[in-house]
Amino acid sequence: MSQPVPVTAKSHVVLVDGSAYIFRAFHALPPLTRKSDGLPIGAVAGFCNMLFKMLKDQKDENRPTHFAVIFDKGSYTFRNDIYDQYKANRGEPPEDLVPQFPLTRDATRAFGAPSIELEGFEADDLIATYARQAEAQGARVTILSSDKDLMQLVTDRIAMLDPMKNKLIGPKEVEEKFGVTPDKVIDIQALAGDSVDNIPGVPGIGVKTAALLLDEYGDLETLLERAEEIKQKGRREKLLANAELARISKQLVTLKDDVAVEVELDEMGVTDPDVDVLFDFLEEMGFRTLTARVRQALGEGESDGLRADDTAPEFVSPATRDRYPNVTFDHTRYECVRSEDRLAHWISRAQEAGVVAVDLETDSLDSRAANLVGVCLAVEDNEACYVPLGHTGGEDMFGEGAPDQIDRDAALAALKPMLENEAVLKVGQNFKYDLGVFQRQGIDVAPYDDTMLISYALHNGINGHGMDTLSETHFGHSPVPFKEIAGTGKNQKTFDQIGLEDATRYAAEDADVTLRLWKYLKPKLSTAQVTRVYEDIDRDMPHVVARMENEGVKVDRAELARLSSYFSQKMAGLEAEAHDIAEGPFNLGSPKQIGEILFDKMGLDGGKKTKTGAWQTGVDILEDLSDKGETLPRVILNWRQFSKLKSTYTDALQAQINPETDRVHTSFSLAATTTGRLSSSDPNLQNIPIRTEEGRKIRDAFIAEPGHLLVAADYSQIELRLLAHMADLPTMKQAFADGIDIHALTASEMFDVPLAEMTPDVRRQAKAINFGIIYGISAFGLAKNTGVDRGTAADFIKTYFEKFPGIRAYMDATKAEAKERGYVSTLFGRKCHIGGIRDRNPQRRAFAERQAINAPIQGTAADIMRRAMTRMPAAIRNVDGARMLLQVHDELVFEVPEGREETLIETVKATMEQAHEPAIALSVPIDVEAQAAKNWNEAH
Repeated sequence: MSQPVPVTAKSHVVLVDGSAYIFRAFHALPPLTRKSDGLPIGAVAGFCNMLFKMLKDQKDENRPTHFAVIFDKGSYTFRNDIYDQYKANRGEPPEDLVPQFPLTRDATRAFGAPSIELEGFEADDLIATYARQAEAQGARVTILSSDKDLMQLVTDRIAMLDPMKNKLIGPKEVEEKFGVTPDKVIDIQALAGDSVDNIPGVPGIGVKTAALLLDEYGDLETLLERAEEIKQKGRREKLLANAELARISKQLVTLKDDVAVEVELDEMGVTDPDVDVLFDFLEEMGFRTLTARVRQALGEGESDGLRADDTAPEFVSPATRDRYPNVTFDHTRYECVRSEDRLAHWISRAQEAGVVAVDLETDSLDSRAANLVGVCLAVEDNEACYVPLGHTGGEDMFGEGAPDQIDRDAALAALKPMLENEAVLKVGQNFKYDLGVFQRQGIDVAPYDDTMLISYALHNGINGHGMDTLSETHFGHSPVPFKEIAGTGKNQKTFDQIGLEDATRYAAEDADVTLRLWKYLKPKLSTAQVTRVYEDIDRDMPHVVARMENEGVKVDRAELARLSSYFSQKMAGLEAEAHDIAEGPFNLGSPKQIGEILFDKMGLDGGKKTKTGAWQTGVDILEDLSDKGETLPRVILNWRQFSKLKSTYTDALQAQINPETDRVHTSFSLAATTTGRLSSSDPNLQNIPIRTEEGRKIRDAFIAEPGHLLVAADYSQIELRLLAHMADLPTMKQAFADGIDIHALTASEMFDVPLAEMTPDVRRQAKAINFGIIYGISAFGLAKNTGVDRGTAADFIKTYFEKFPGIRAYMDATKAEAKERGYVSTLFGRKCHIGGIRDRNPQRRAFAERQAINAPIQGTAADIMRRAMTRMPAAIRNVDGARMLLQVHDELVFEVPEGREETLIETVKATMEQAHEPAIALSVPIDVEAQAAKNWNEAH
């Protein structure tokens, strides 16, 4: 706290609405985490930059003499005594924001300013008190906020400044917003109310109407006393019926400007911060650029090349590394290749270099349906070219006539030897897509590196791995956005319609960035000790998965149509049942109408409202009601199930059948999960429900070609087997070795029931515990899954850990490793970075701990699956006509000619069961269950 400095008529008092600002910063700025431990710091970064900018840039008469940041102390204030529903519609603050609240207080003090809050009052009340005190001394006051509630304070001596927009708000701006002068803002808000703070106001009276009424009657009390004189019937009746609400609302919106504050105004005198305290805080947060700016401003050091006036917020990404030096991109050096001679020149350069970045431009994101538009090559920094092959956009003044381009077949014939040359390394970004397009052109690109997967091996769980993100993170360079050359919305062009100058600038840069990323990231694999992860597990995946995507899987359109009709009938029956229960029609697809029926009309207990005042009708709410014996919620849940099956699968899949192949071609993402599992999209075949009979019917529509069968091969309980190995659980390991039912064994151990007397219900409970433990299930979650009460579920978990003490030891050791290193590892060495593992927020930290426990197990299973997939093409080569079609969770799906299924099953089982060898030795056997059938459902 600074020494007292009396406030005089020459003073400039600056008051920061800290609570409002950090919420704005949190929602307006990108989510960011601290590099060292994953702590969320995005709002803190914005807050610190605002403090520095304000203190640094306010010069001459605008320089503050007194400065403080005002915060809300808690959610309960004197207004809750006036109106118990005040702010009752607000939910809990976002989990990522909660741990940042105390950090903003620390930041304020580090910058040498008072951090002020007071129990029972809002920040606005304290600001009002200090502002009126300063005004009474003749001082000038600036409130850093855009909160409309503070606009009632604005006078000739008190102004507001929106720090986000750097916009000054004085009496004129207030009148423009409300239609009245600042002294009438309280009355306006009393009439109009505020849905954000749950201030009722007068229903049906908005700001504009309120301004008209006050202009005519002067003030709120006069208006209410003379309400019977109002000619408009609607307004008159609303005011007469809600006069008391208006008066209560006025009490709620009126800021208290006489709070008995604990910190006096004179104690806010501005002084230079303690540099040791300030720099310790900034460096602890990891705000490197801001630290350099502050050092320069205080004369403490060089700016590391940063401009003194560069005050844009510094957002420290957890993936930030020492950036590649001297990065410049010169688009003028990119060449548009339109002759075979120039193409030959670039091919020759690629062969001489031995490394070339390759990128394709097409007219679709679907590699199976995409038409090749152009090829990009890069051999050195700023030495890149674009070879247009399929542009249709004209270059004459009318935009007509395709430009001169090399014949596509001739260009591909020239490129093919280099692309398949073992002596030339091809480098791509998300290369699976390009390889899939090349495969359709009869080109099998090899060898190659994929910068997306290199980044994934290095920074899995830290940052995204798209090209733009990697370029911005490592080079500080934002590539040309696609929308800049193609437009947006319904008028957006496909790449073949773009002029060659823009196309070259955009496309060649992609190849240029990709090559630079490879140069920068590839050497780091060794330093990070993840070379084996990339080389032995990930590197071959793009080729294998691209081939699998091109194969696709046959879908029976007639069966899908039949299922759609069946689901429609089920929905109609449930709809009639729901209407009968509700004693009237309503739309089962409308959450609003469902809420009104359940909680307003039927008066069921357990209802919760959203911030907008609507009833919540999510799955959890409906399931809770259903568990209490309510029929209608269960009917609605069943209707929703059939509706989703119909819209997401049976209807949508028919539209996604490729007309050329009559098959569905999903797209697999190789770097989208922390654990290494693949994800599926367009369509997502990994989310097809299999736990319900109705959901499994969808798989009936996935069929084999005539004369063929589908083979589904599934790792049996692989995560439990890995848990037994990694936690060293002798009883479980022996059970797996002896082929004993692991769930029955667990039930026998926990409940002292002999295996011979095991009942399905007891086994089901043990199964829920076995799988729940892997995912860090709580007593509440286990109770829900097993149907027992929470106390019984807690006893189950306690008994489980007593019977299998190795599991608790494994969990504790894994959490400790995560907290120490910031990541956990699979048995193969894949690092899974865990954000939030050291978070001060208990809920966020607990979530991170559950991730840490599960990631080594699920990640190792994913690694084994990847190794199996990359070995599979060579393994099944001896089974003529066999092809791998899908990967879903722990399962691979194949198609094989009838009569060869047994050979395929034998080969697939051996490959999958031995996929972890020789890299690691497991103390439990890996078992794969496989069978053949005409459709996917029967193959299980």
